[in-house]
Amino acid sequence: MDYSSRRPPGTKVVFSISVPVTYLVYSAALGLAILLVVVSVWLARKRSAKRGDTVILAGCPDAGKTAILTSLAYQQTLPTHASMQTNTSLVALPLSHKTLRLIDVPGHPRIRGQIQDHLPNAKGIAFVVDASTVSRNGAAVAEHLHLIMHALTSLPPSHNTPSLIIVAHKSDLLKSTANVSAEQLAINRVRTILERELEKRRASHANGVAVEGLGAEEAESEMGGLECTGNGEFKFAEWEGGEITFIGTSVGVGKAAPATVDEKHPESDGLSPLREWLEDLP
Repeated sequence: MDYSSRRPPGTKVVFSISVPVTYLVYSAALGLAILLVVVSVWLARKRSAKRGDTVILAGCPDAGKTAILTSLAYQQTLPTHASMQTNTSLVALPLSHKTLRLIDVPGHPRIRGQIQDHLPNAKGIAFVVDASTVSRNGAAVAEHLHLIMHALTSLPPSHNTPSLIIVAHKSDLLKSTANVSAEQLAINRVRTILERELEKRRASHANGVAVEGLGAEEAESEMGGLECTGNGEFKFAEWEGGEITFIGTSVGVGKAAPATVDEKHPESDGLSPLREWLEDLP
């Protein structure tokens, strides 16, 4: 039966749709959650794009930082001397097709704190150690490294922590053996000495004893940064601040360095391990 014929002419038909209030609330909450996720991802990408083009070369004076910088940037290592000012150069990486800004921060105690100014834009930190002299100045090297480790562990959670690599430099001055290369000997020596010296600093701090090399203000600030996951002595492999990579490198002063890495003979270039680390930086 057609009931529409019974409606008076000109009568409008209105359909009423009932939507539960809970459905509207859930929909609004879901939309807000999606919006927050999108905004968070956008901010993260924006922050990542804004930073991450800087690699800091740090280390004690005469460690070889400036020689590394000139070799990477200009493909030639020039004679250098202890620098008292920051040096900056752009380094093109052919394999990853990216360009990084390398900053050589002087290691003099009065100005090495300038590294703090570059941390917000740092993608990585290469701490350069003279493997041929670390046996004599291990305490001073460990003090400098401790300052950097403290700075890294003191960064706010919202800040991406730069990658840290310890460069056992001047490995060509060590004599290799039948079983161990000069680069590996340099790594083993630097790691062993720094772990021993950093353990001294960690133990002294834990016992409330002033650490040699720190000023009164630094000593009172209870500088940390040496916490490890284990309960034993300090070990780089157990450092809570993140993973630390070790490489052995060398440069020949006055010699031209290859512009690119020879993949078939990487050992021909003493800076190949450092170049590979730079290429792999995210």
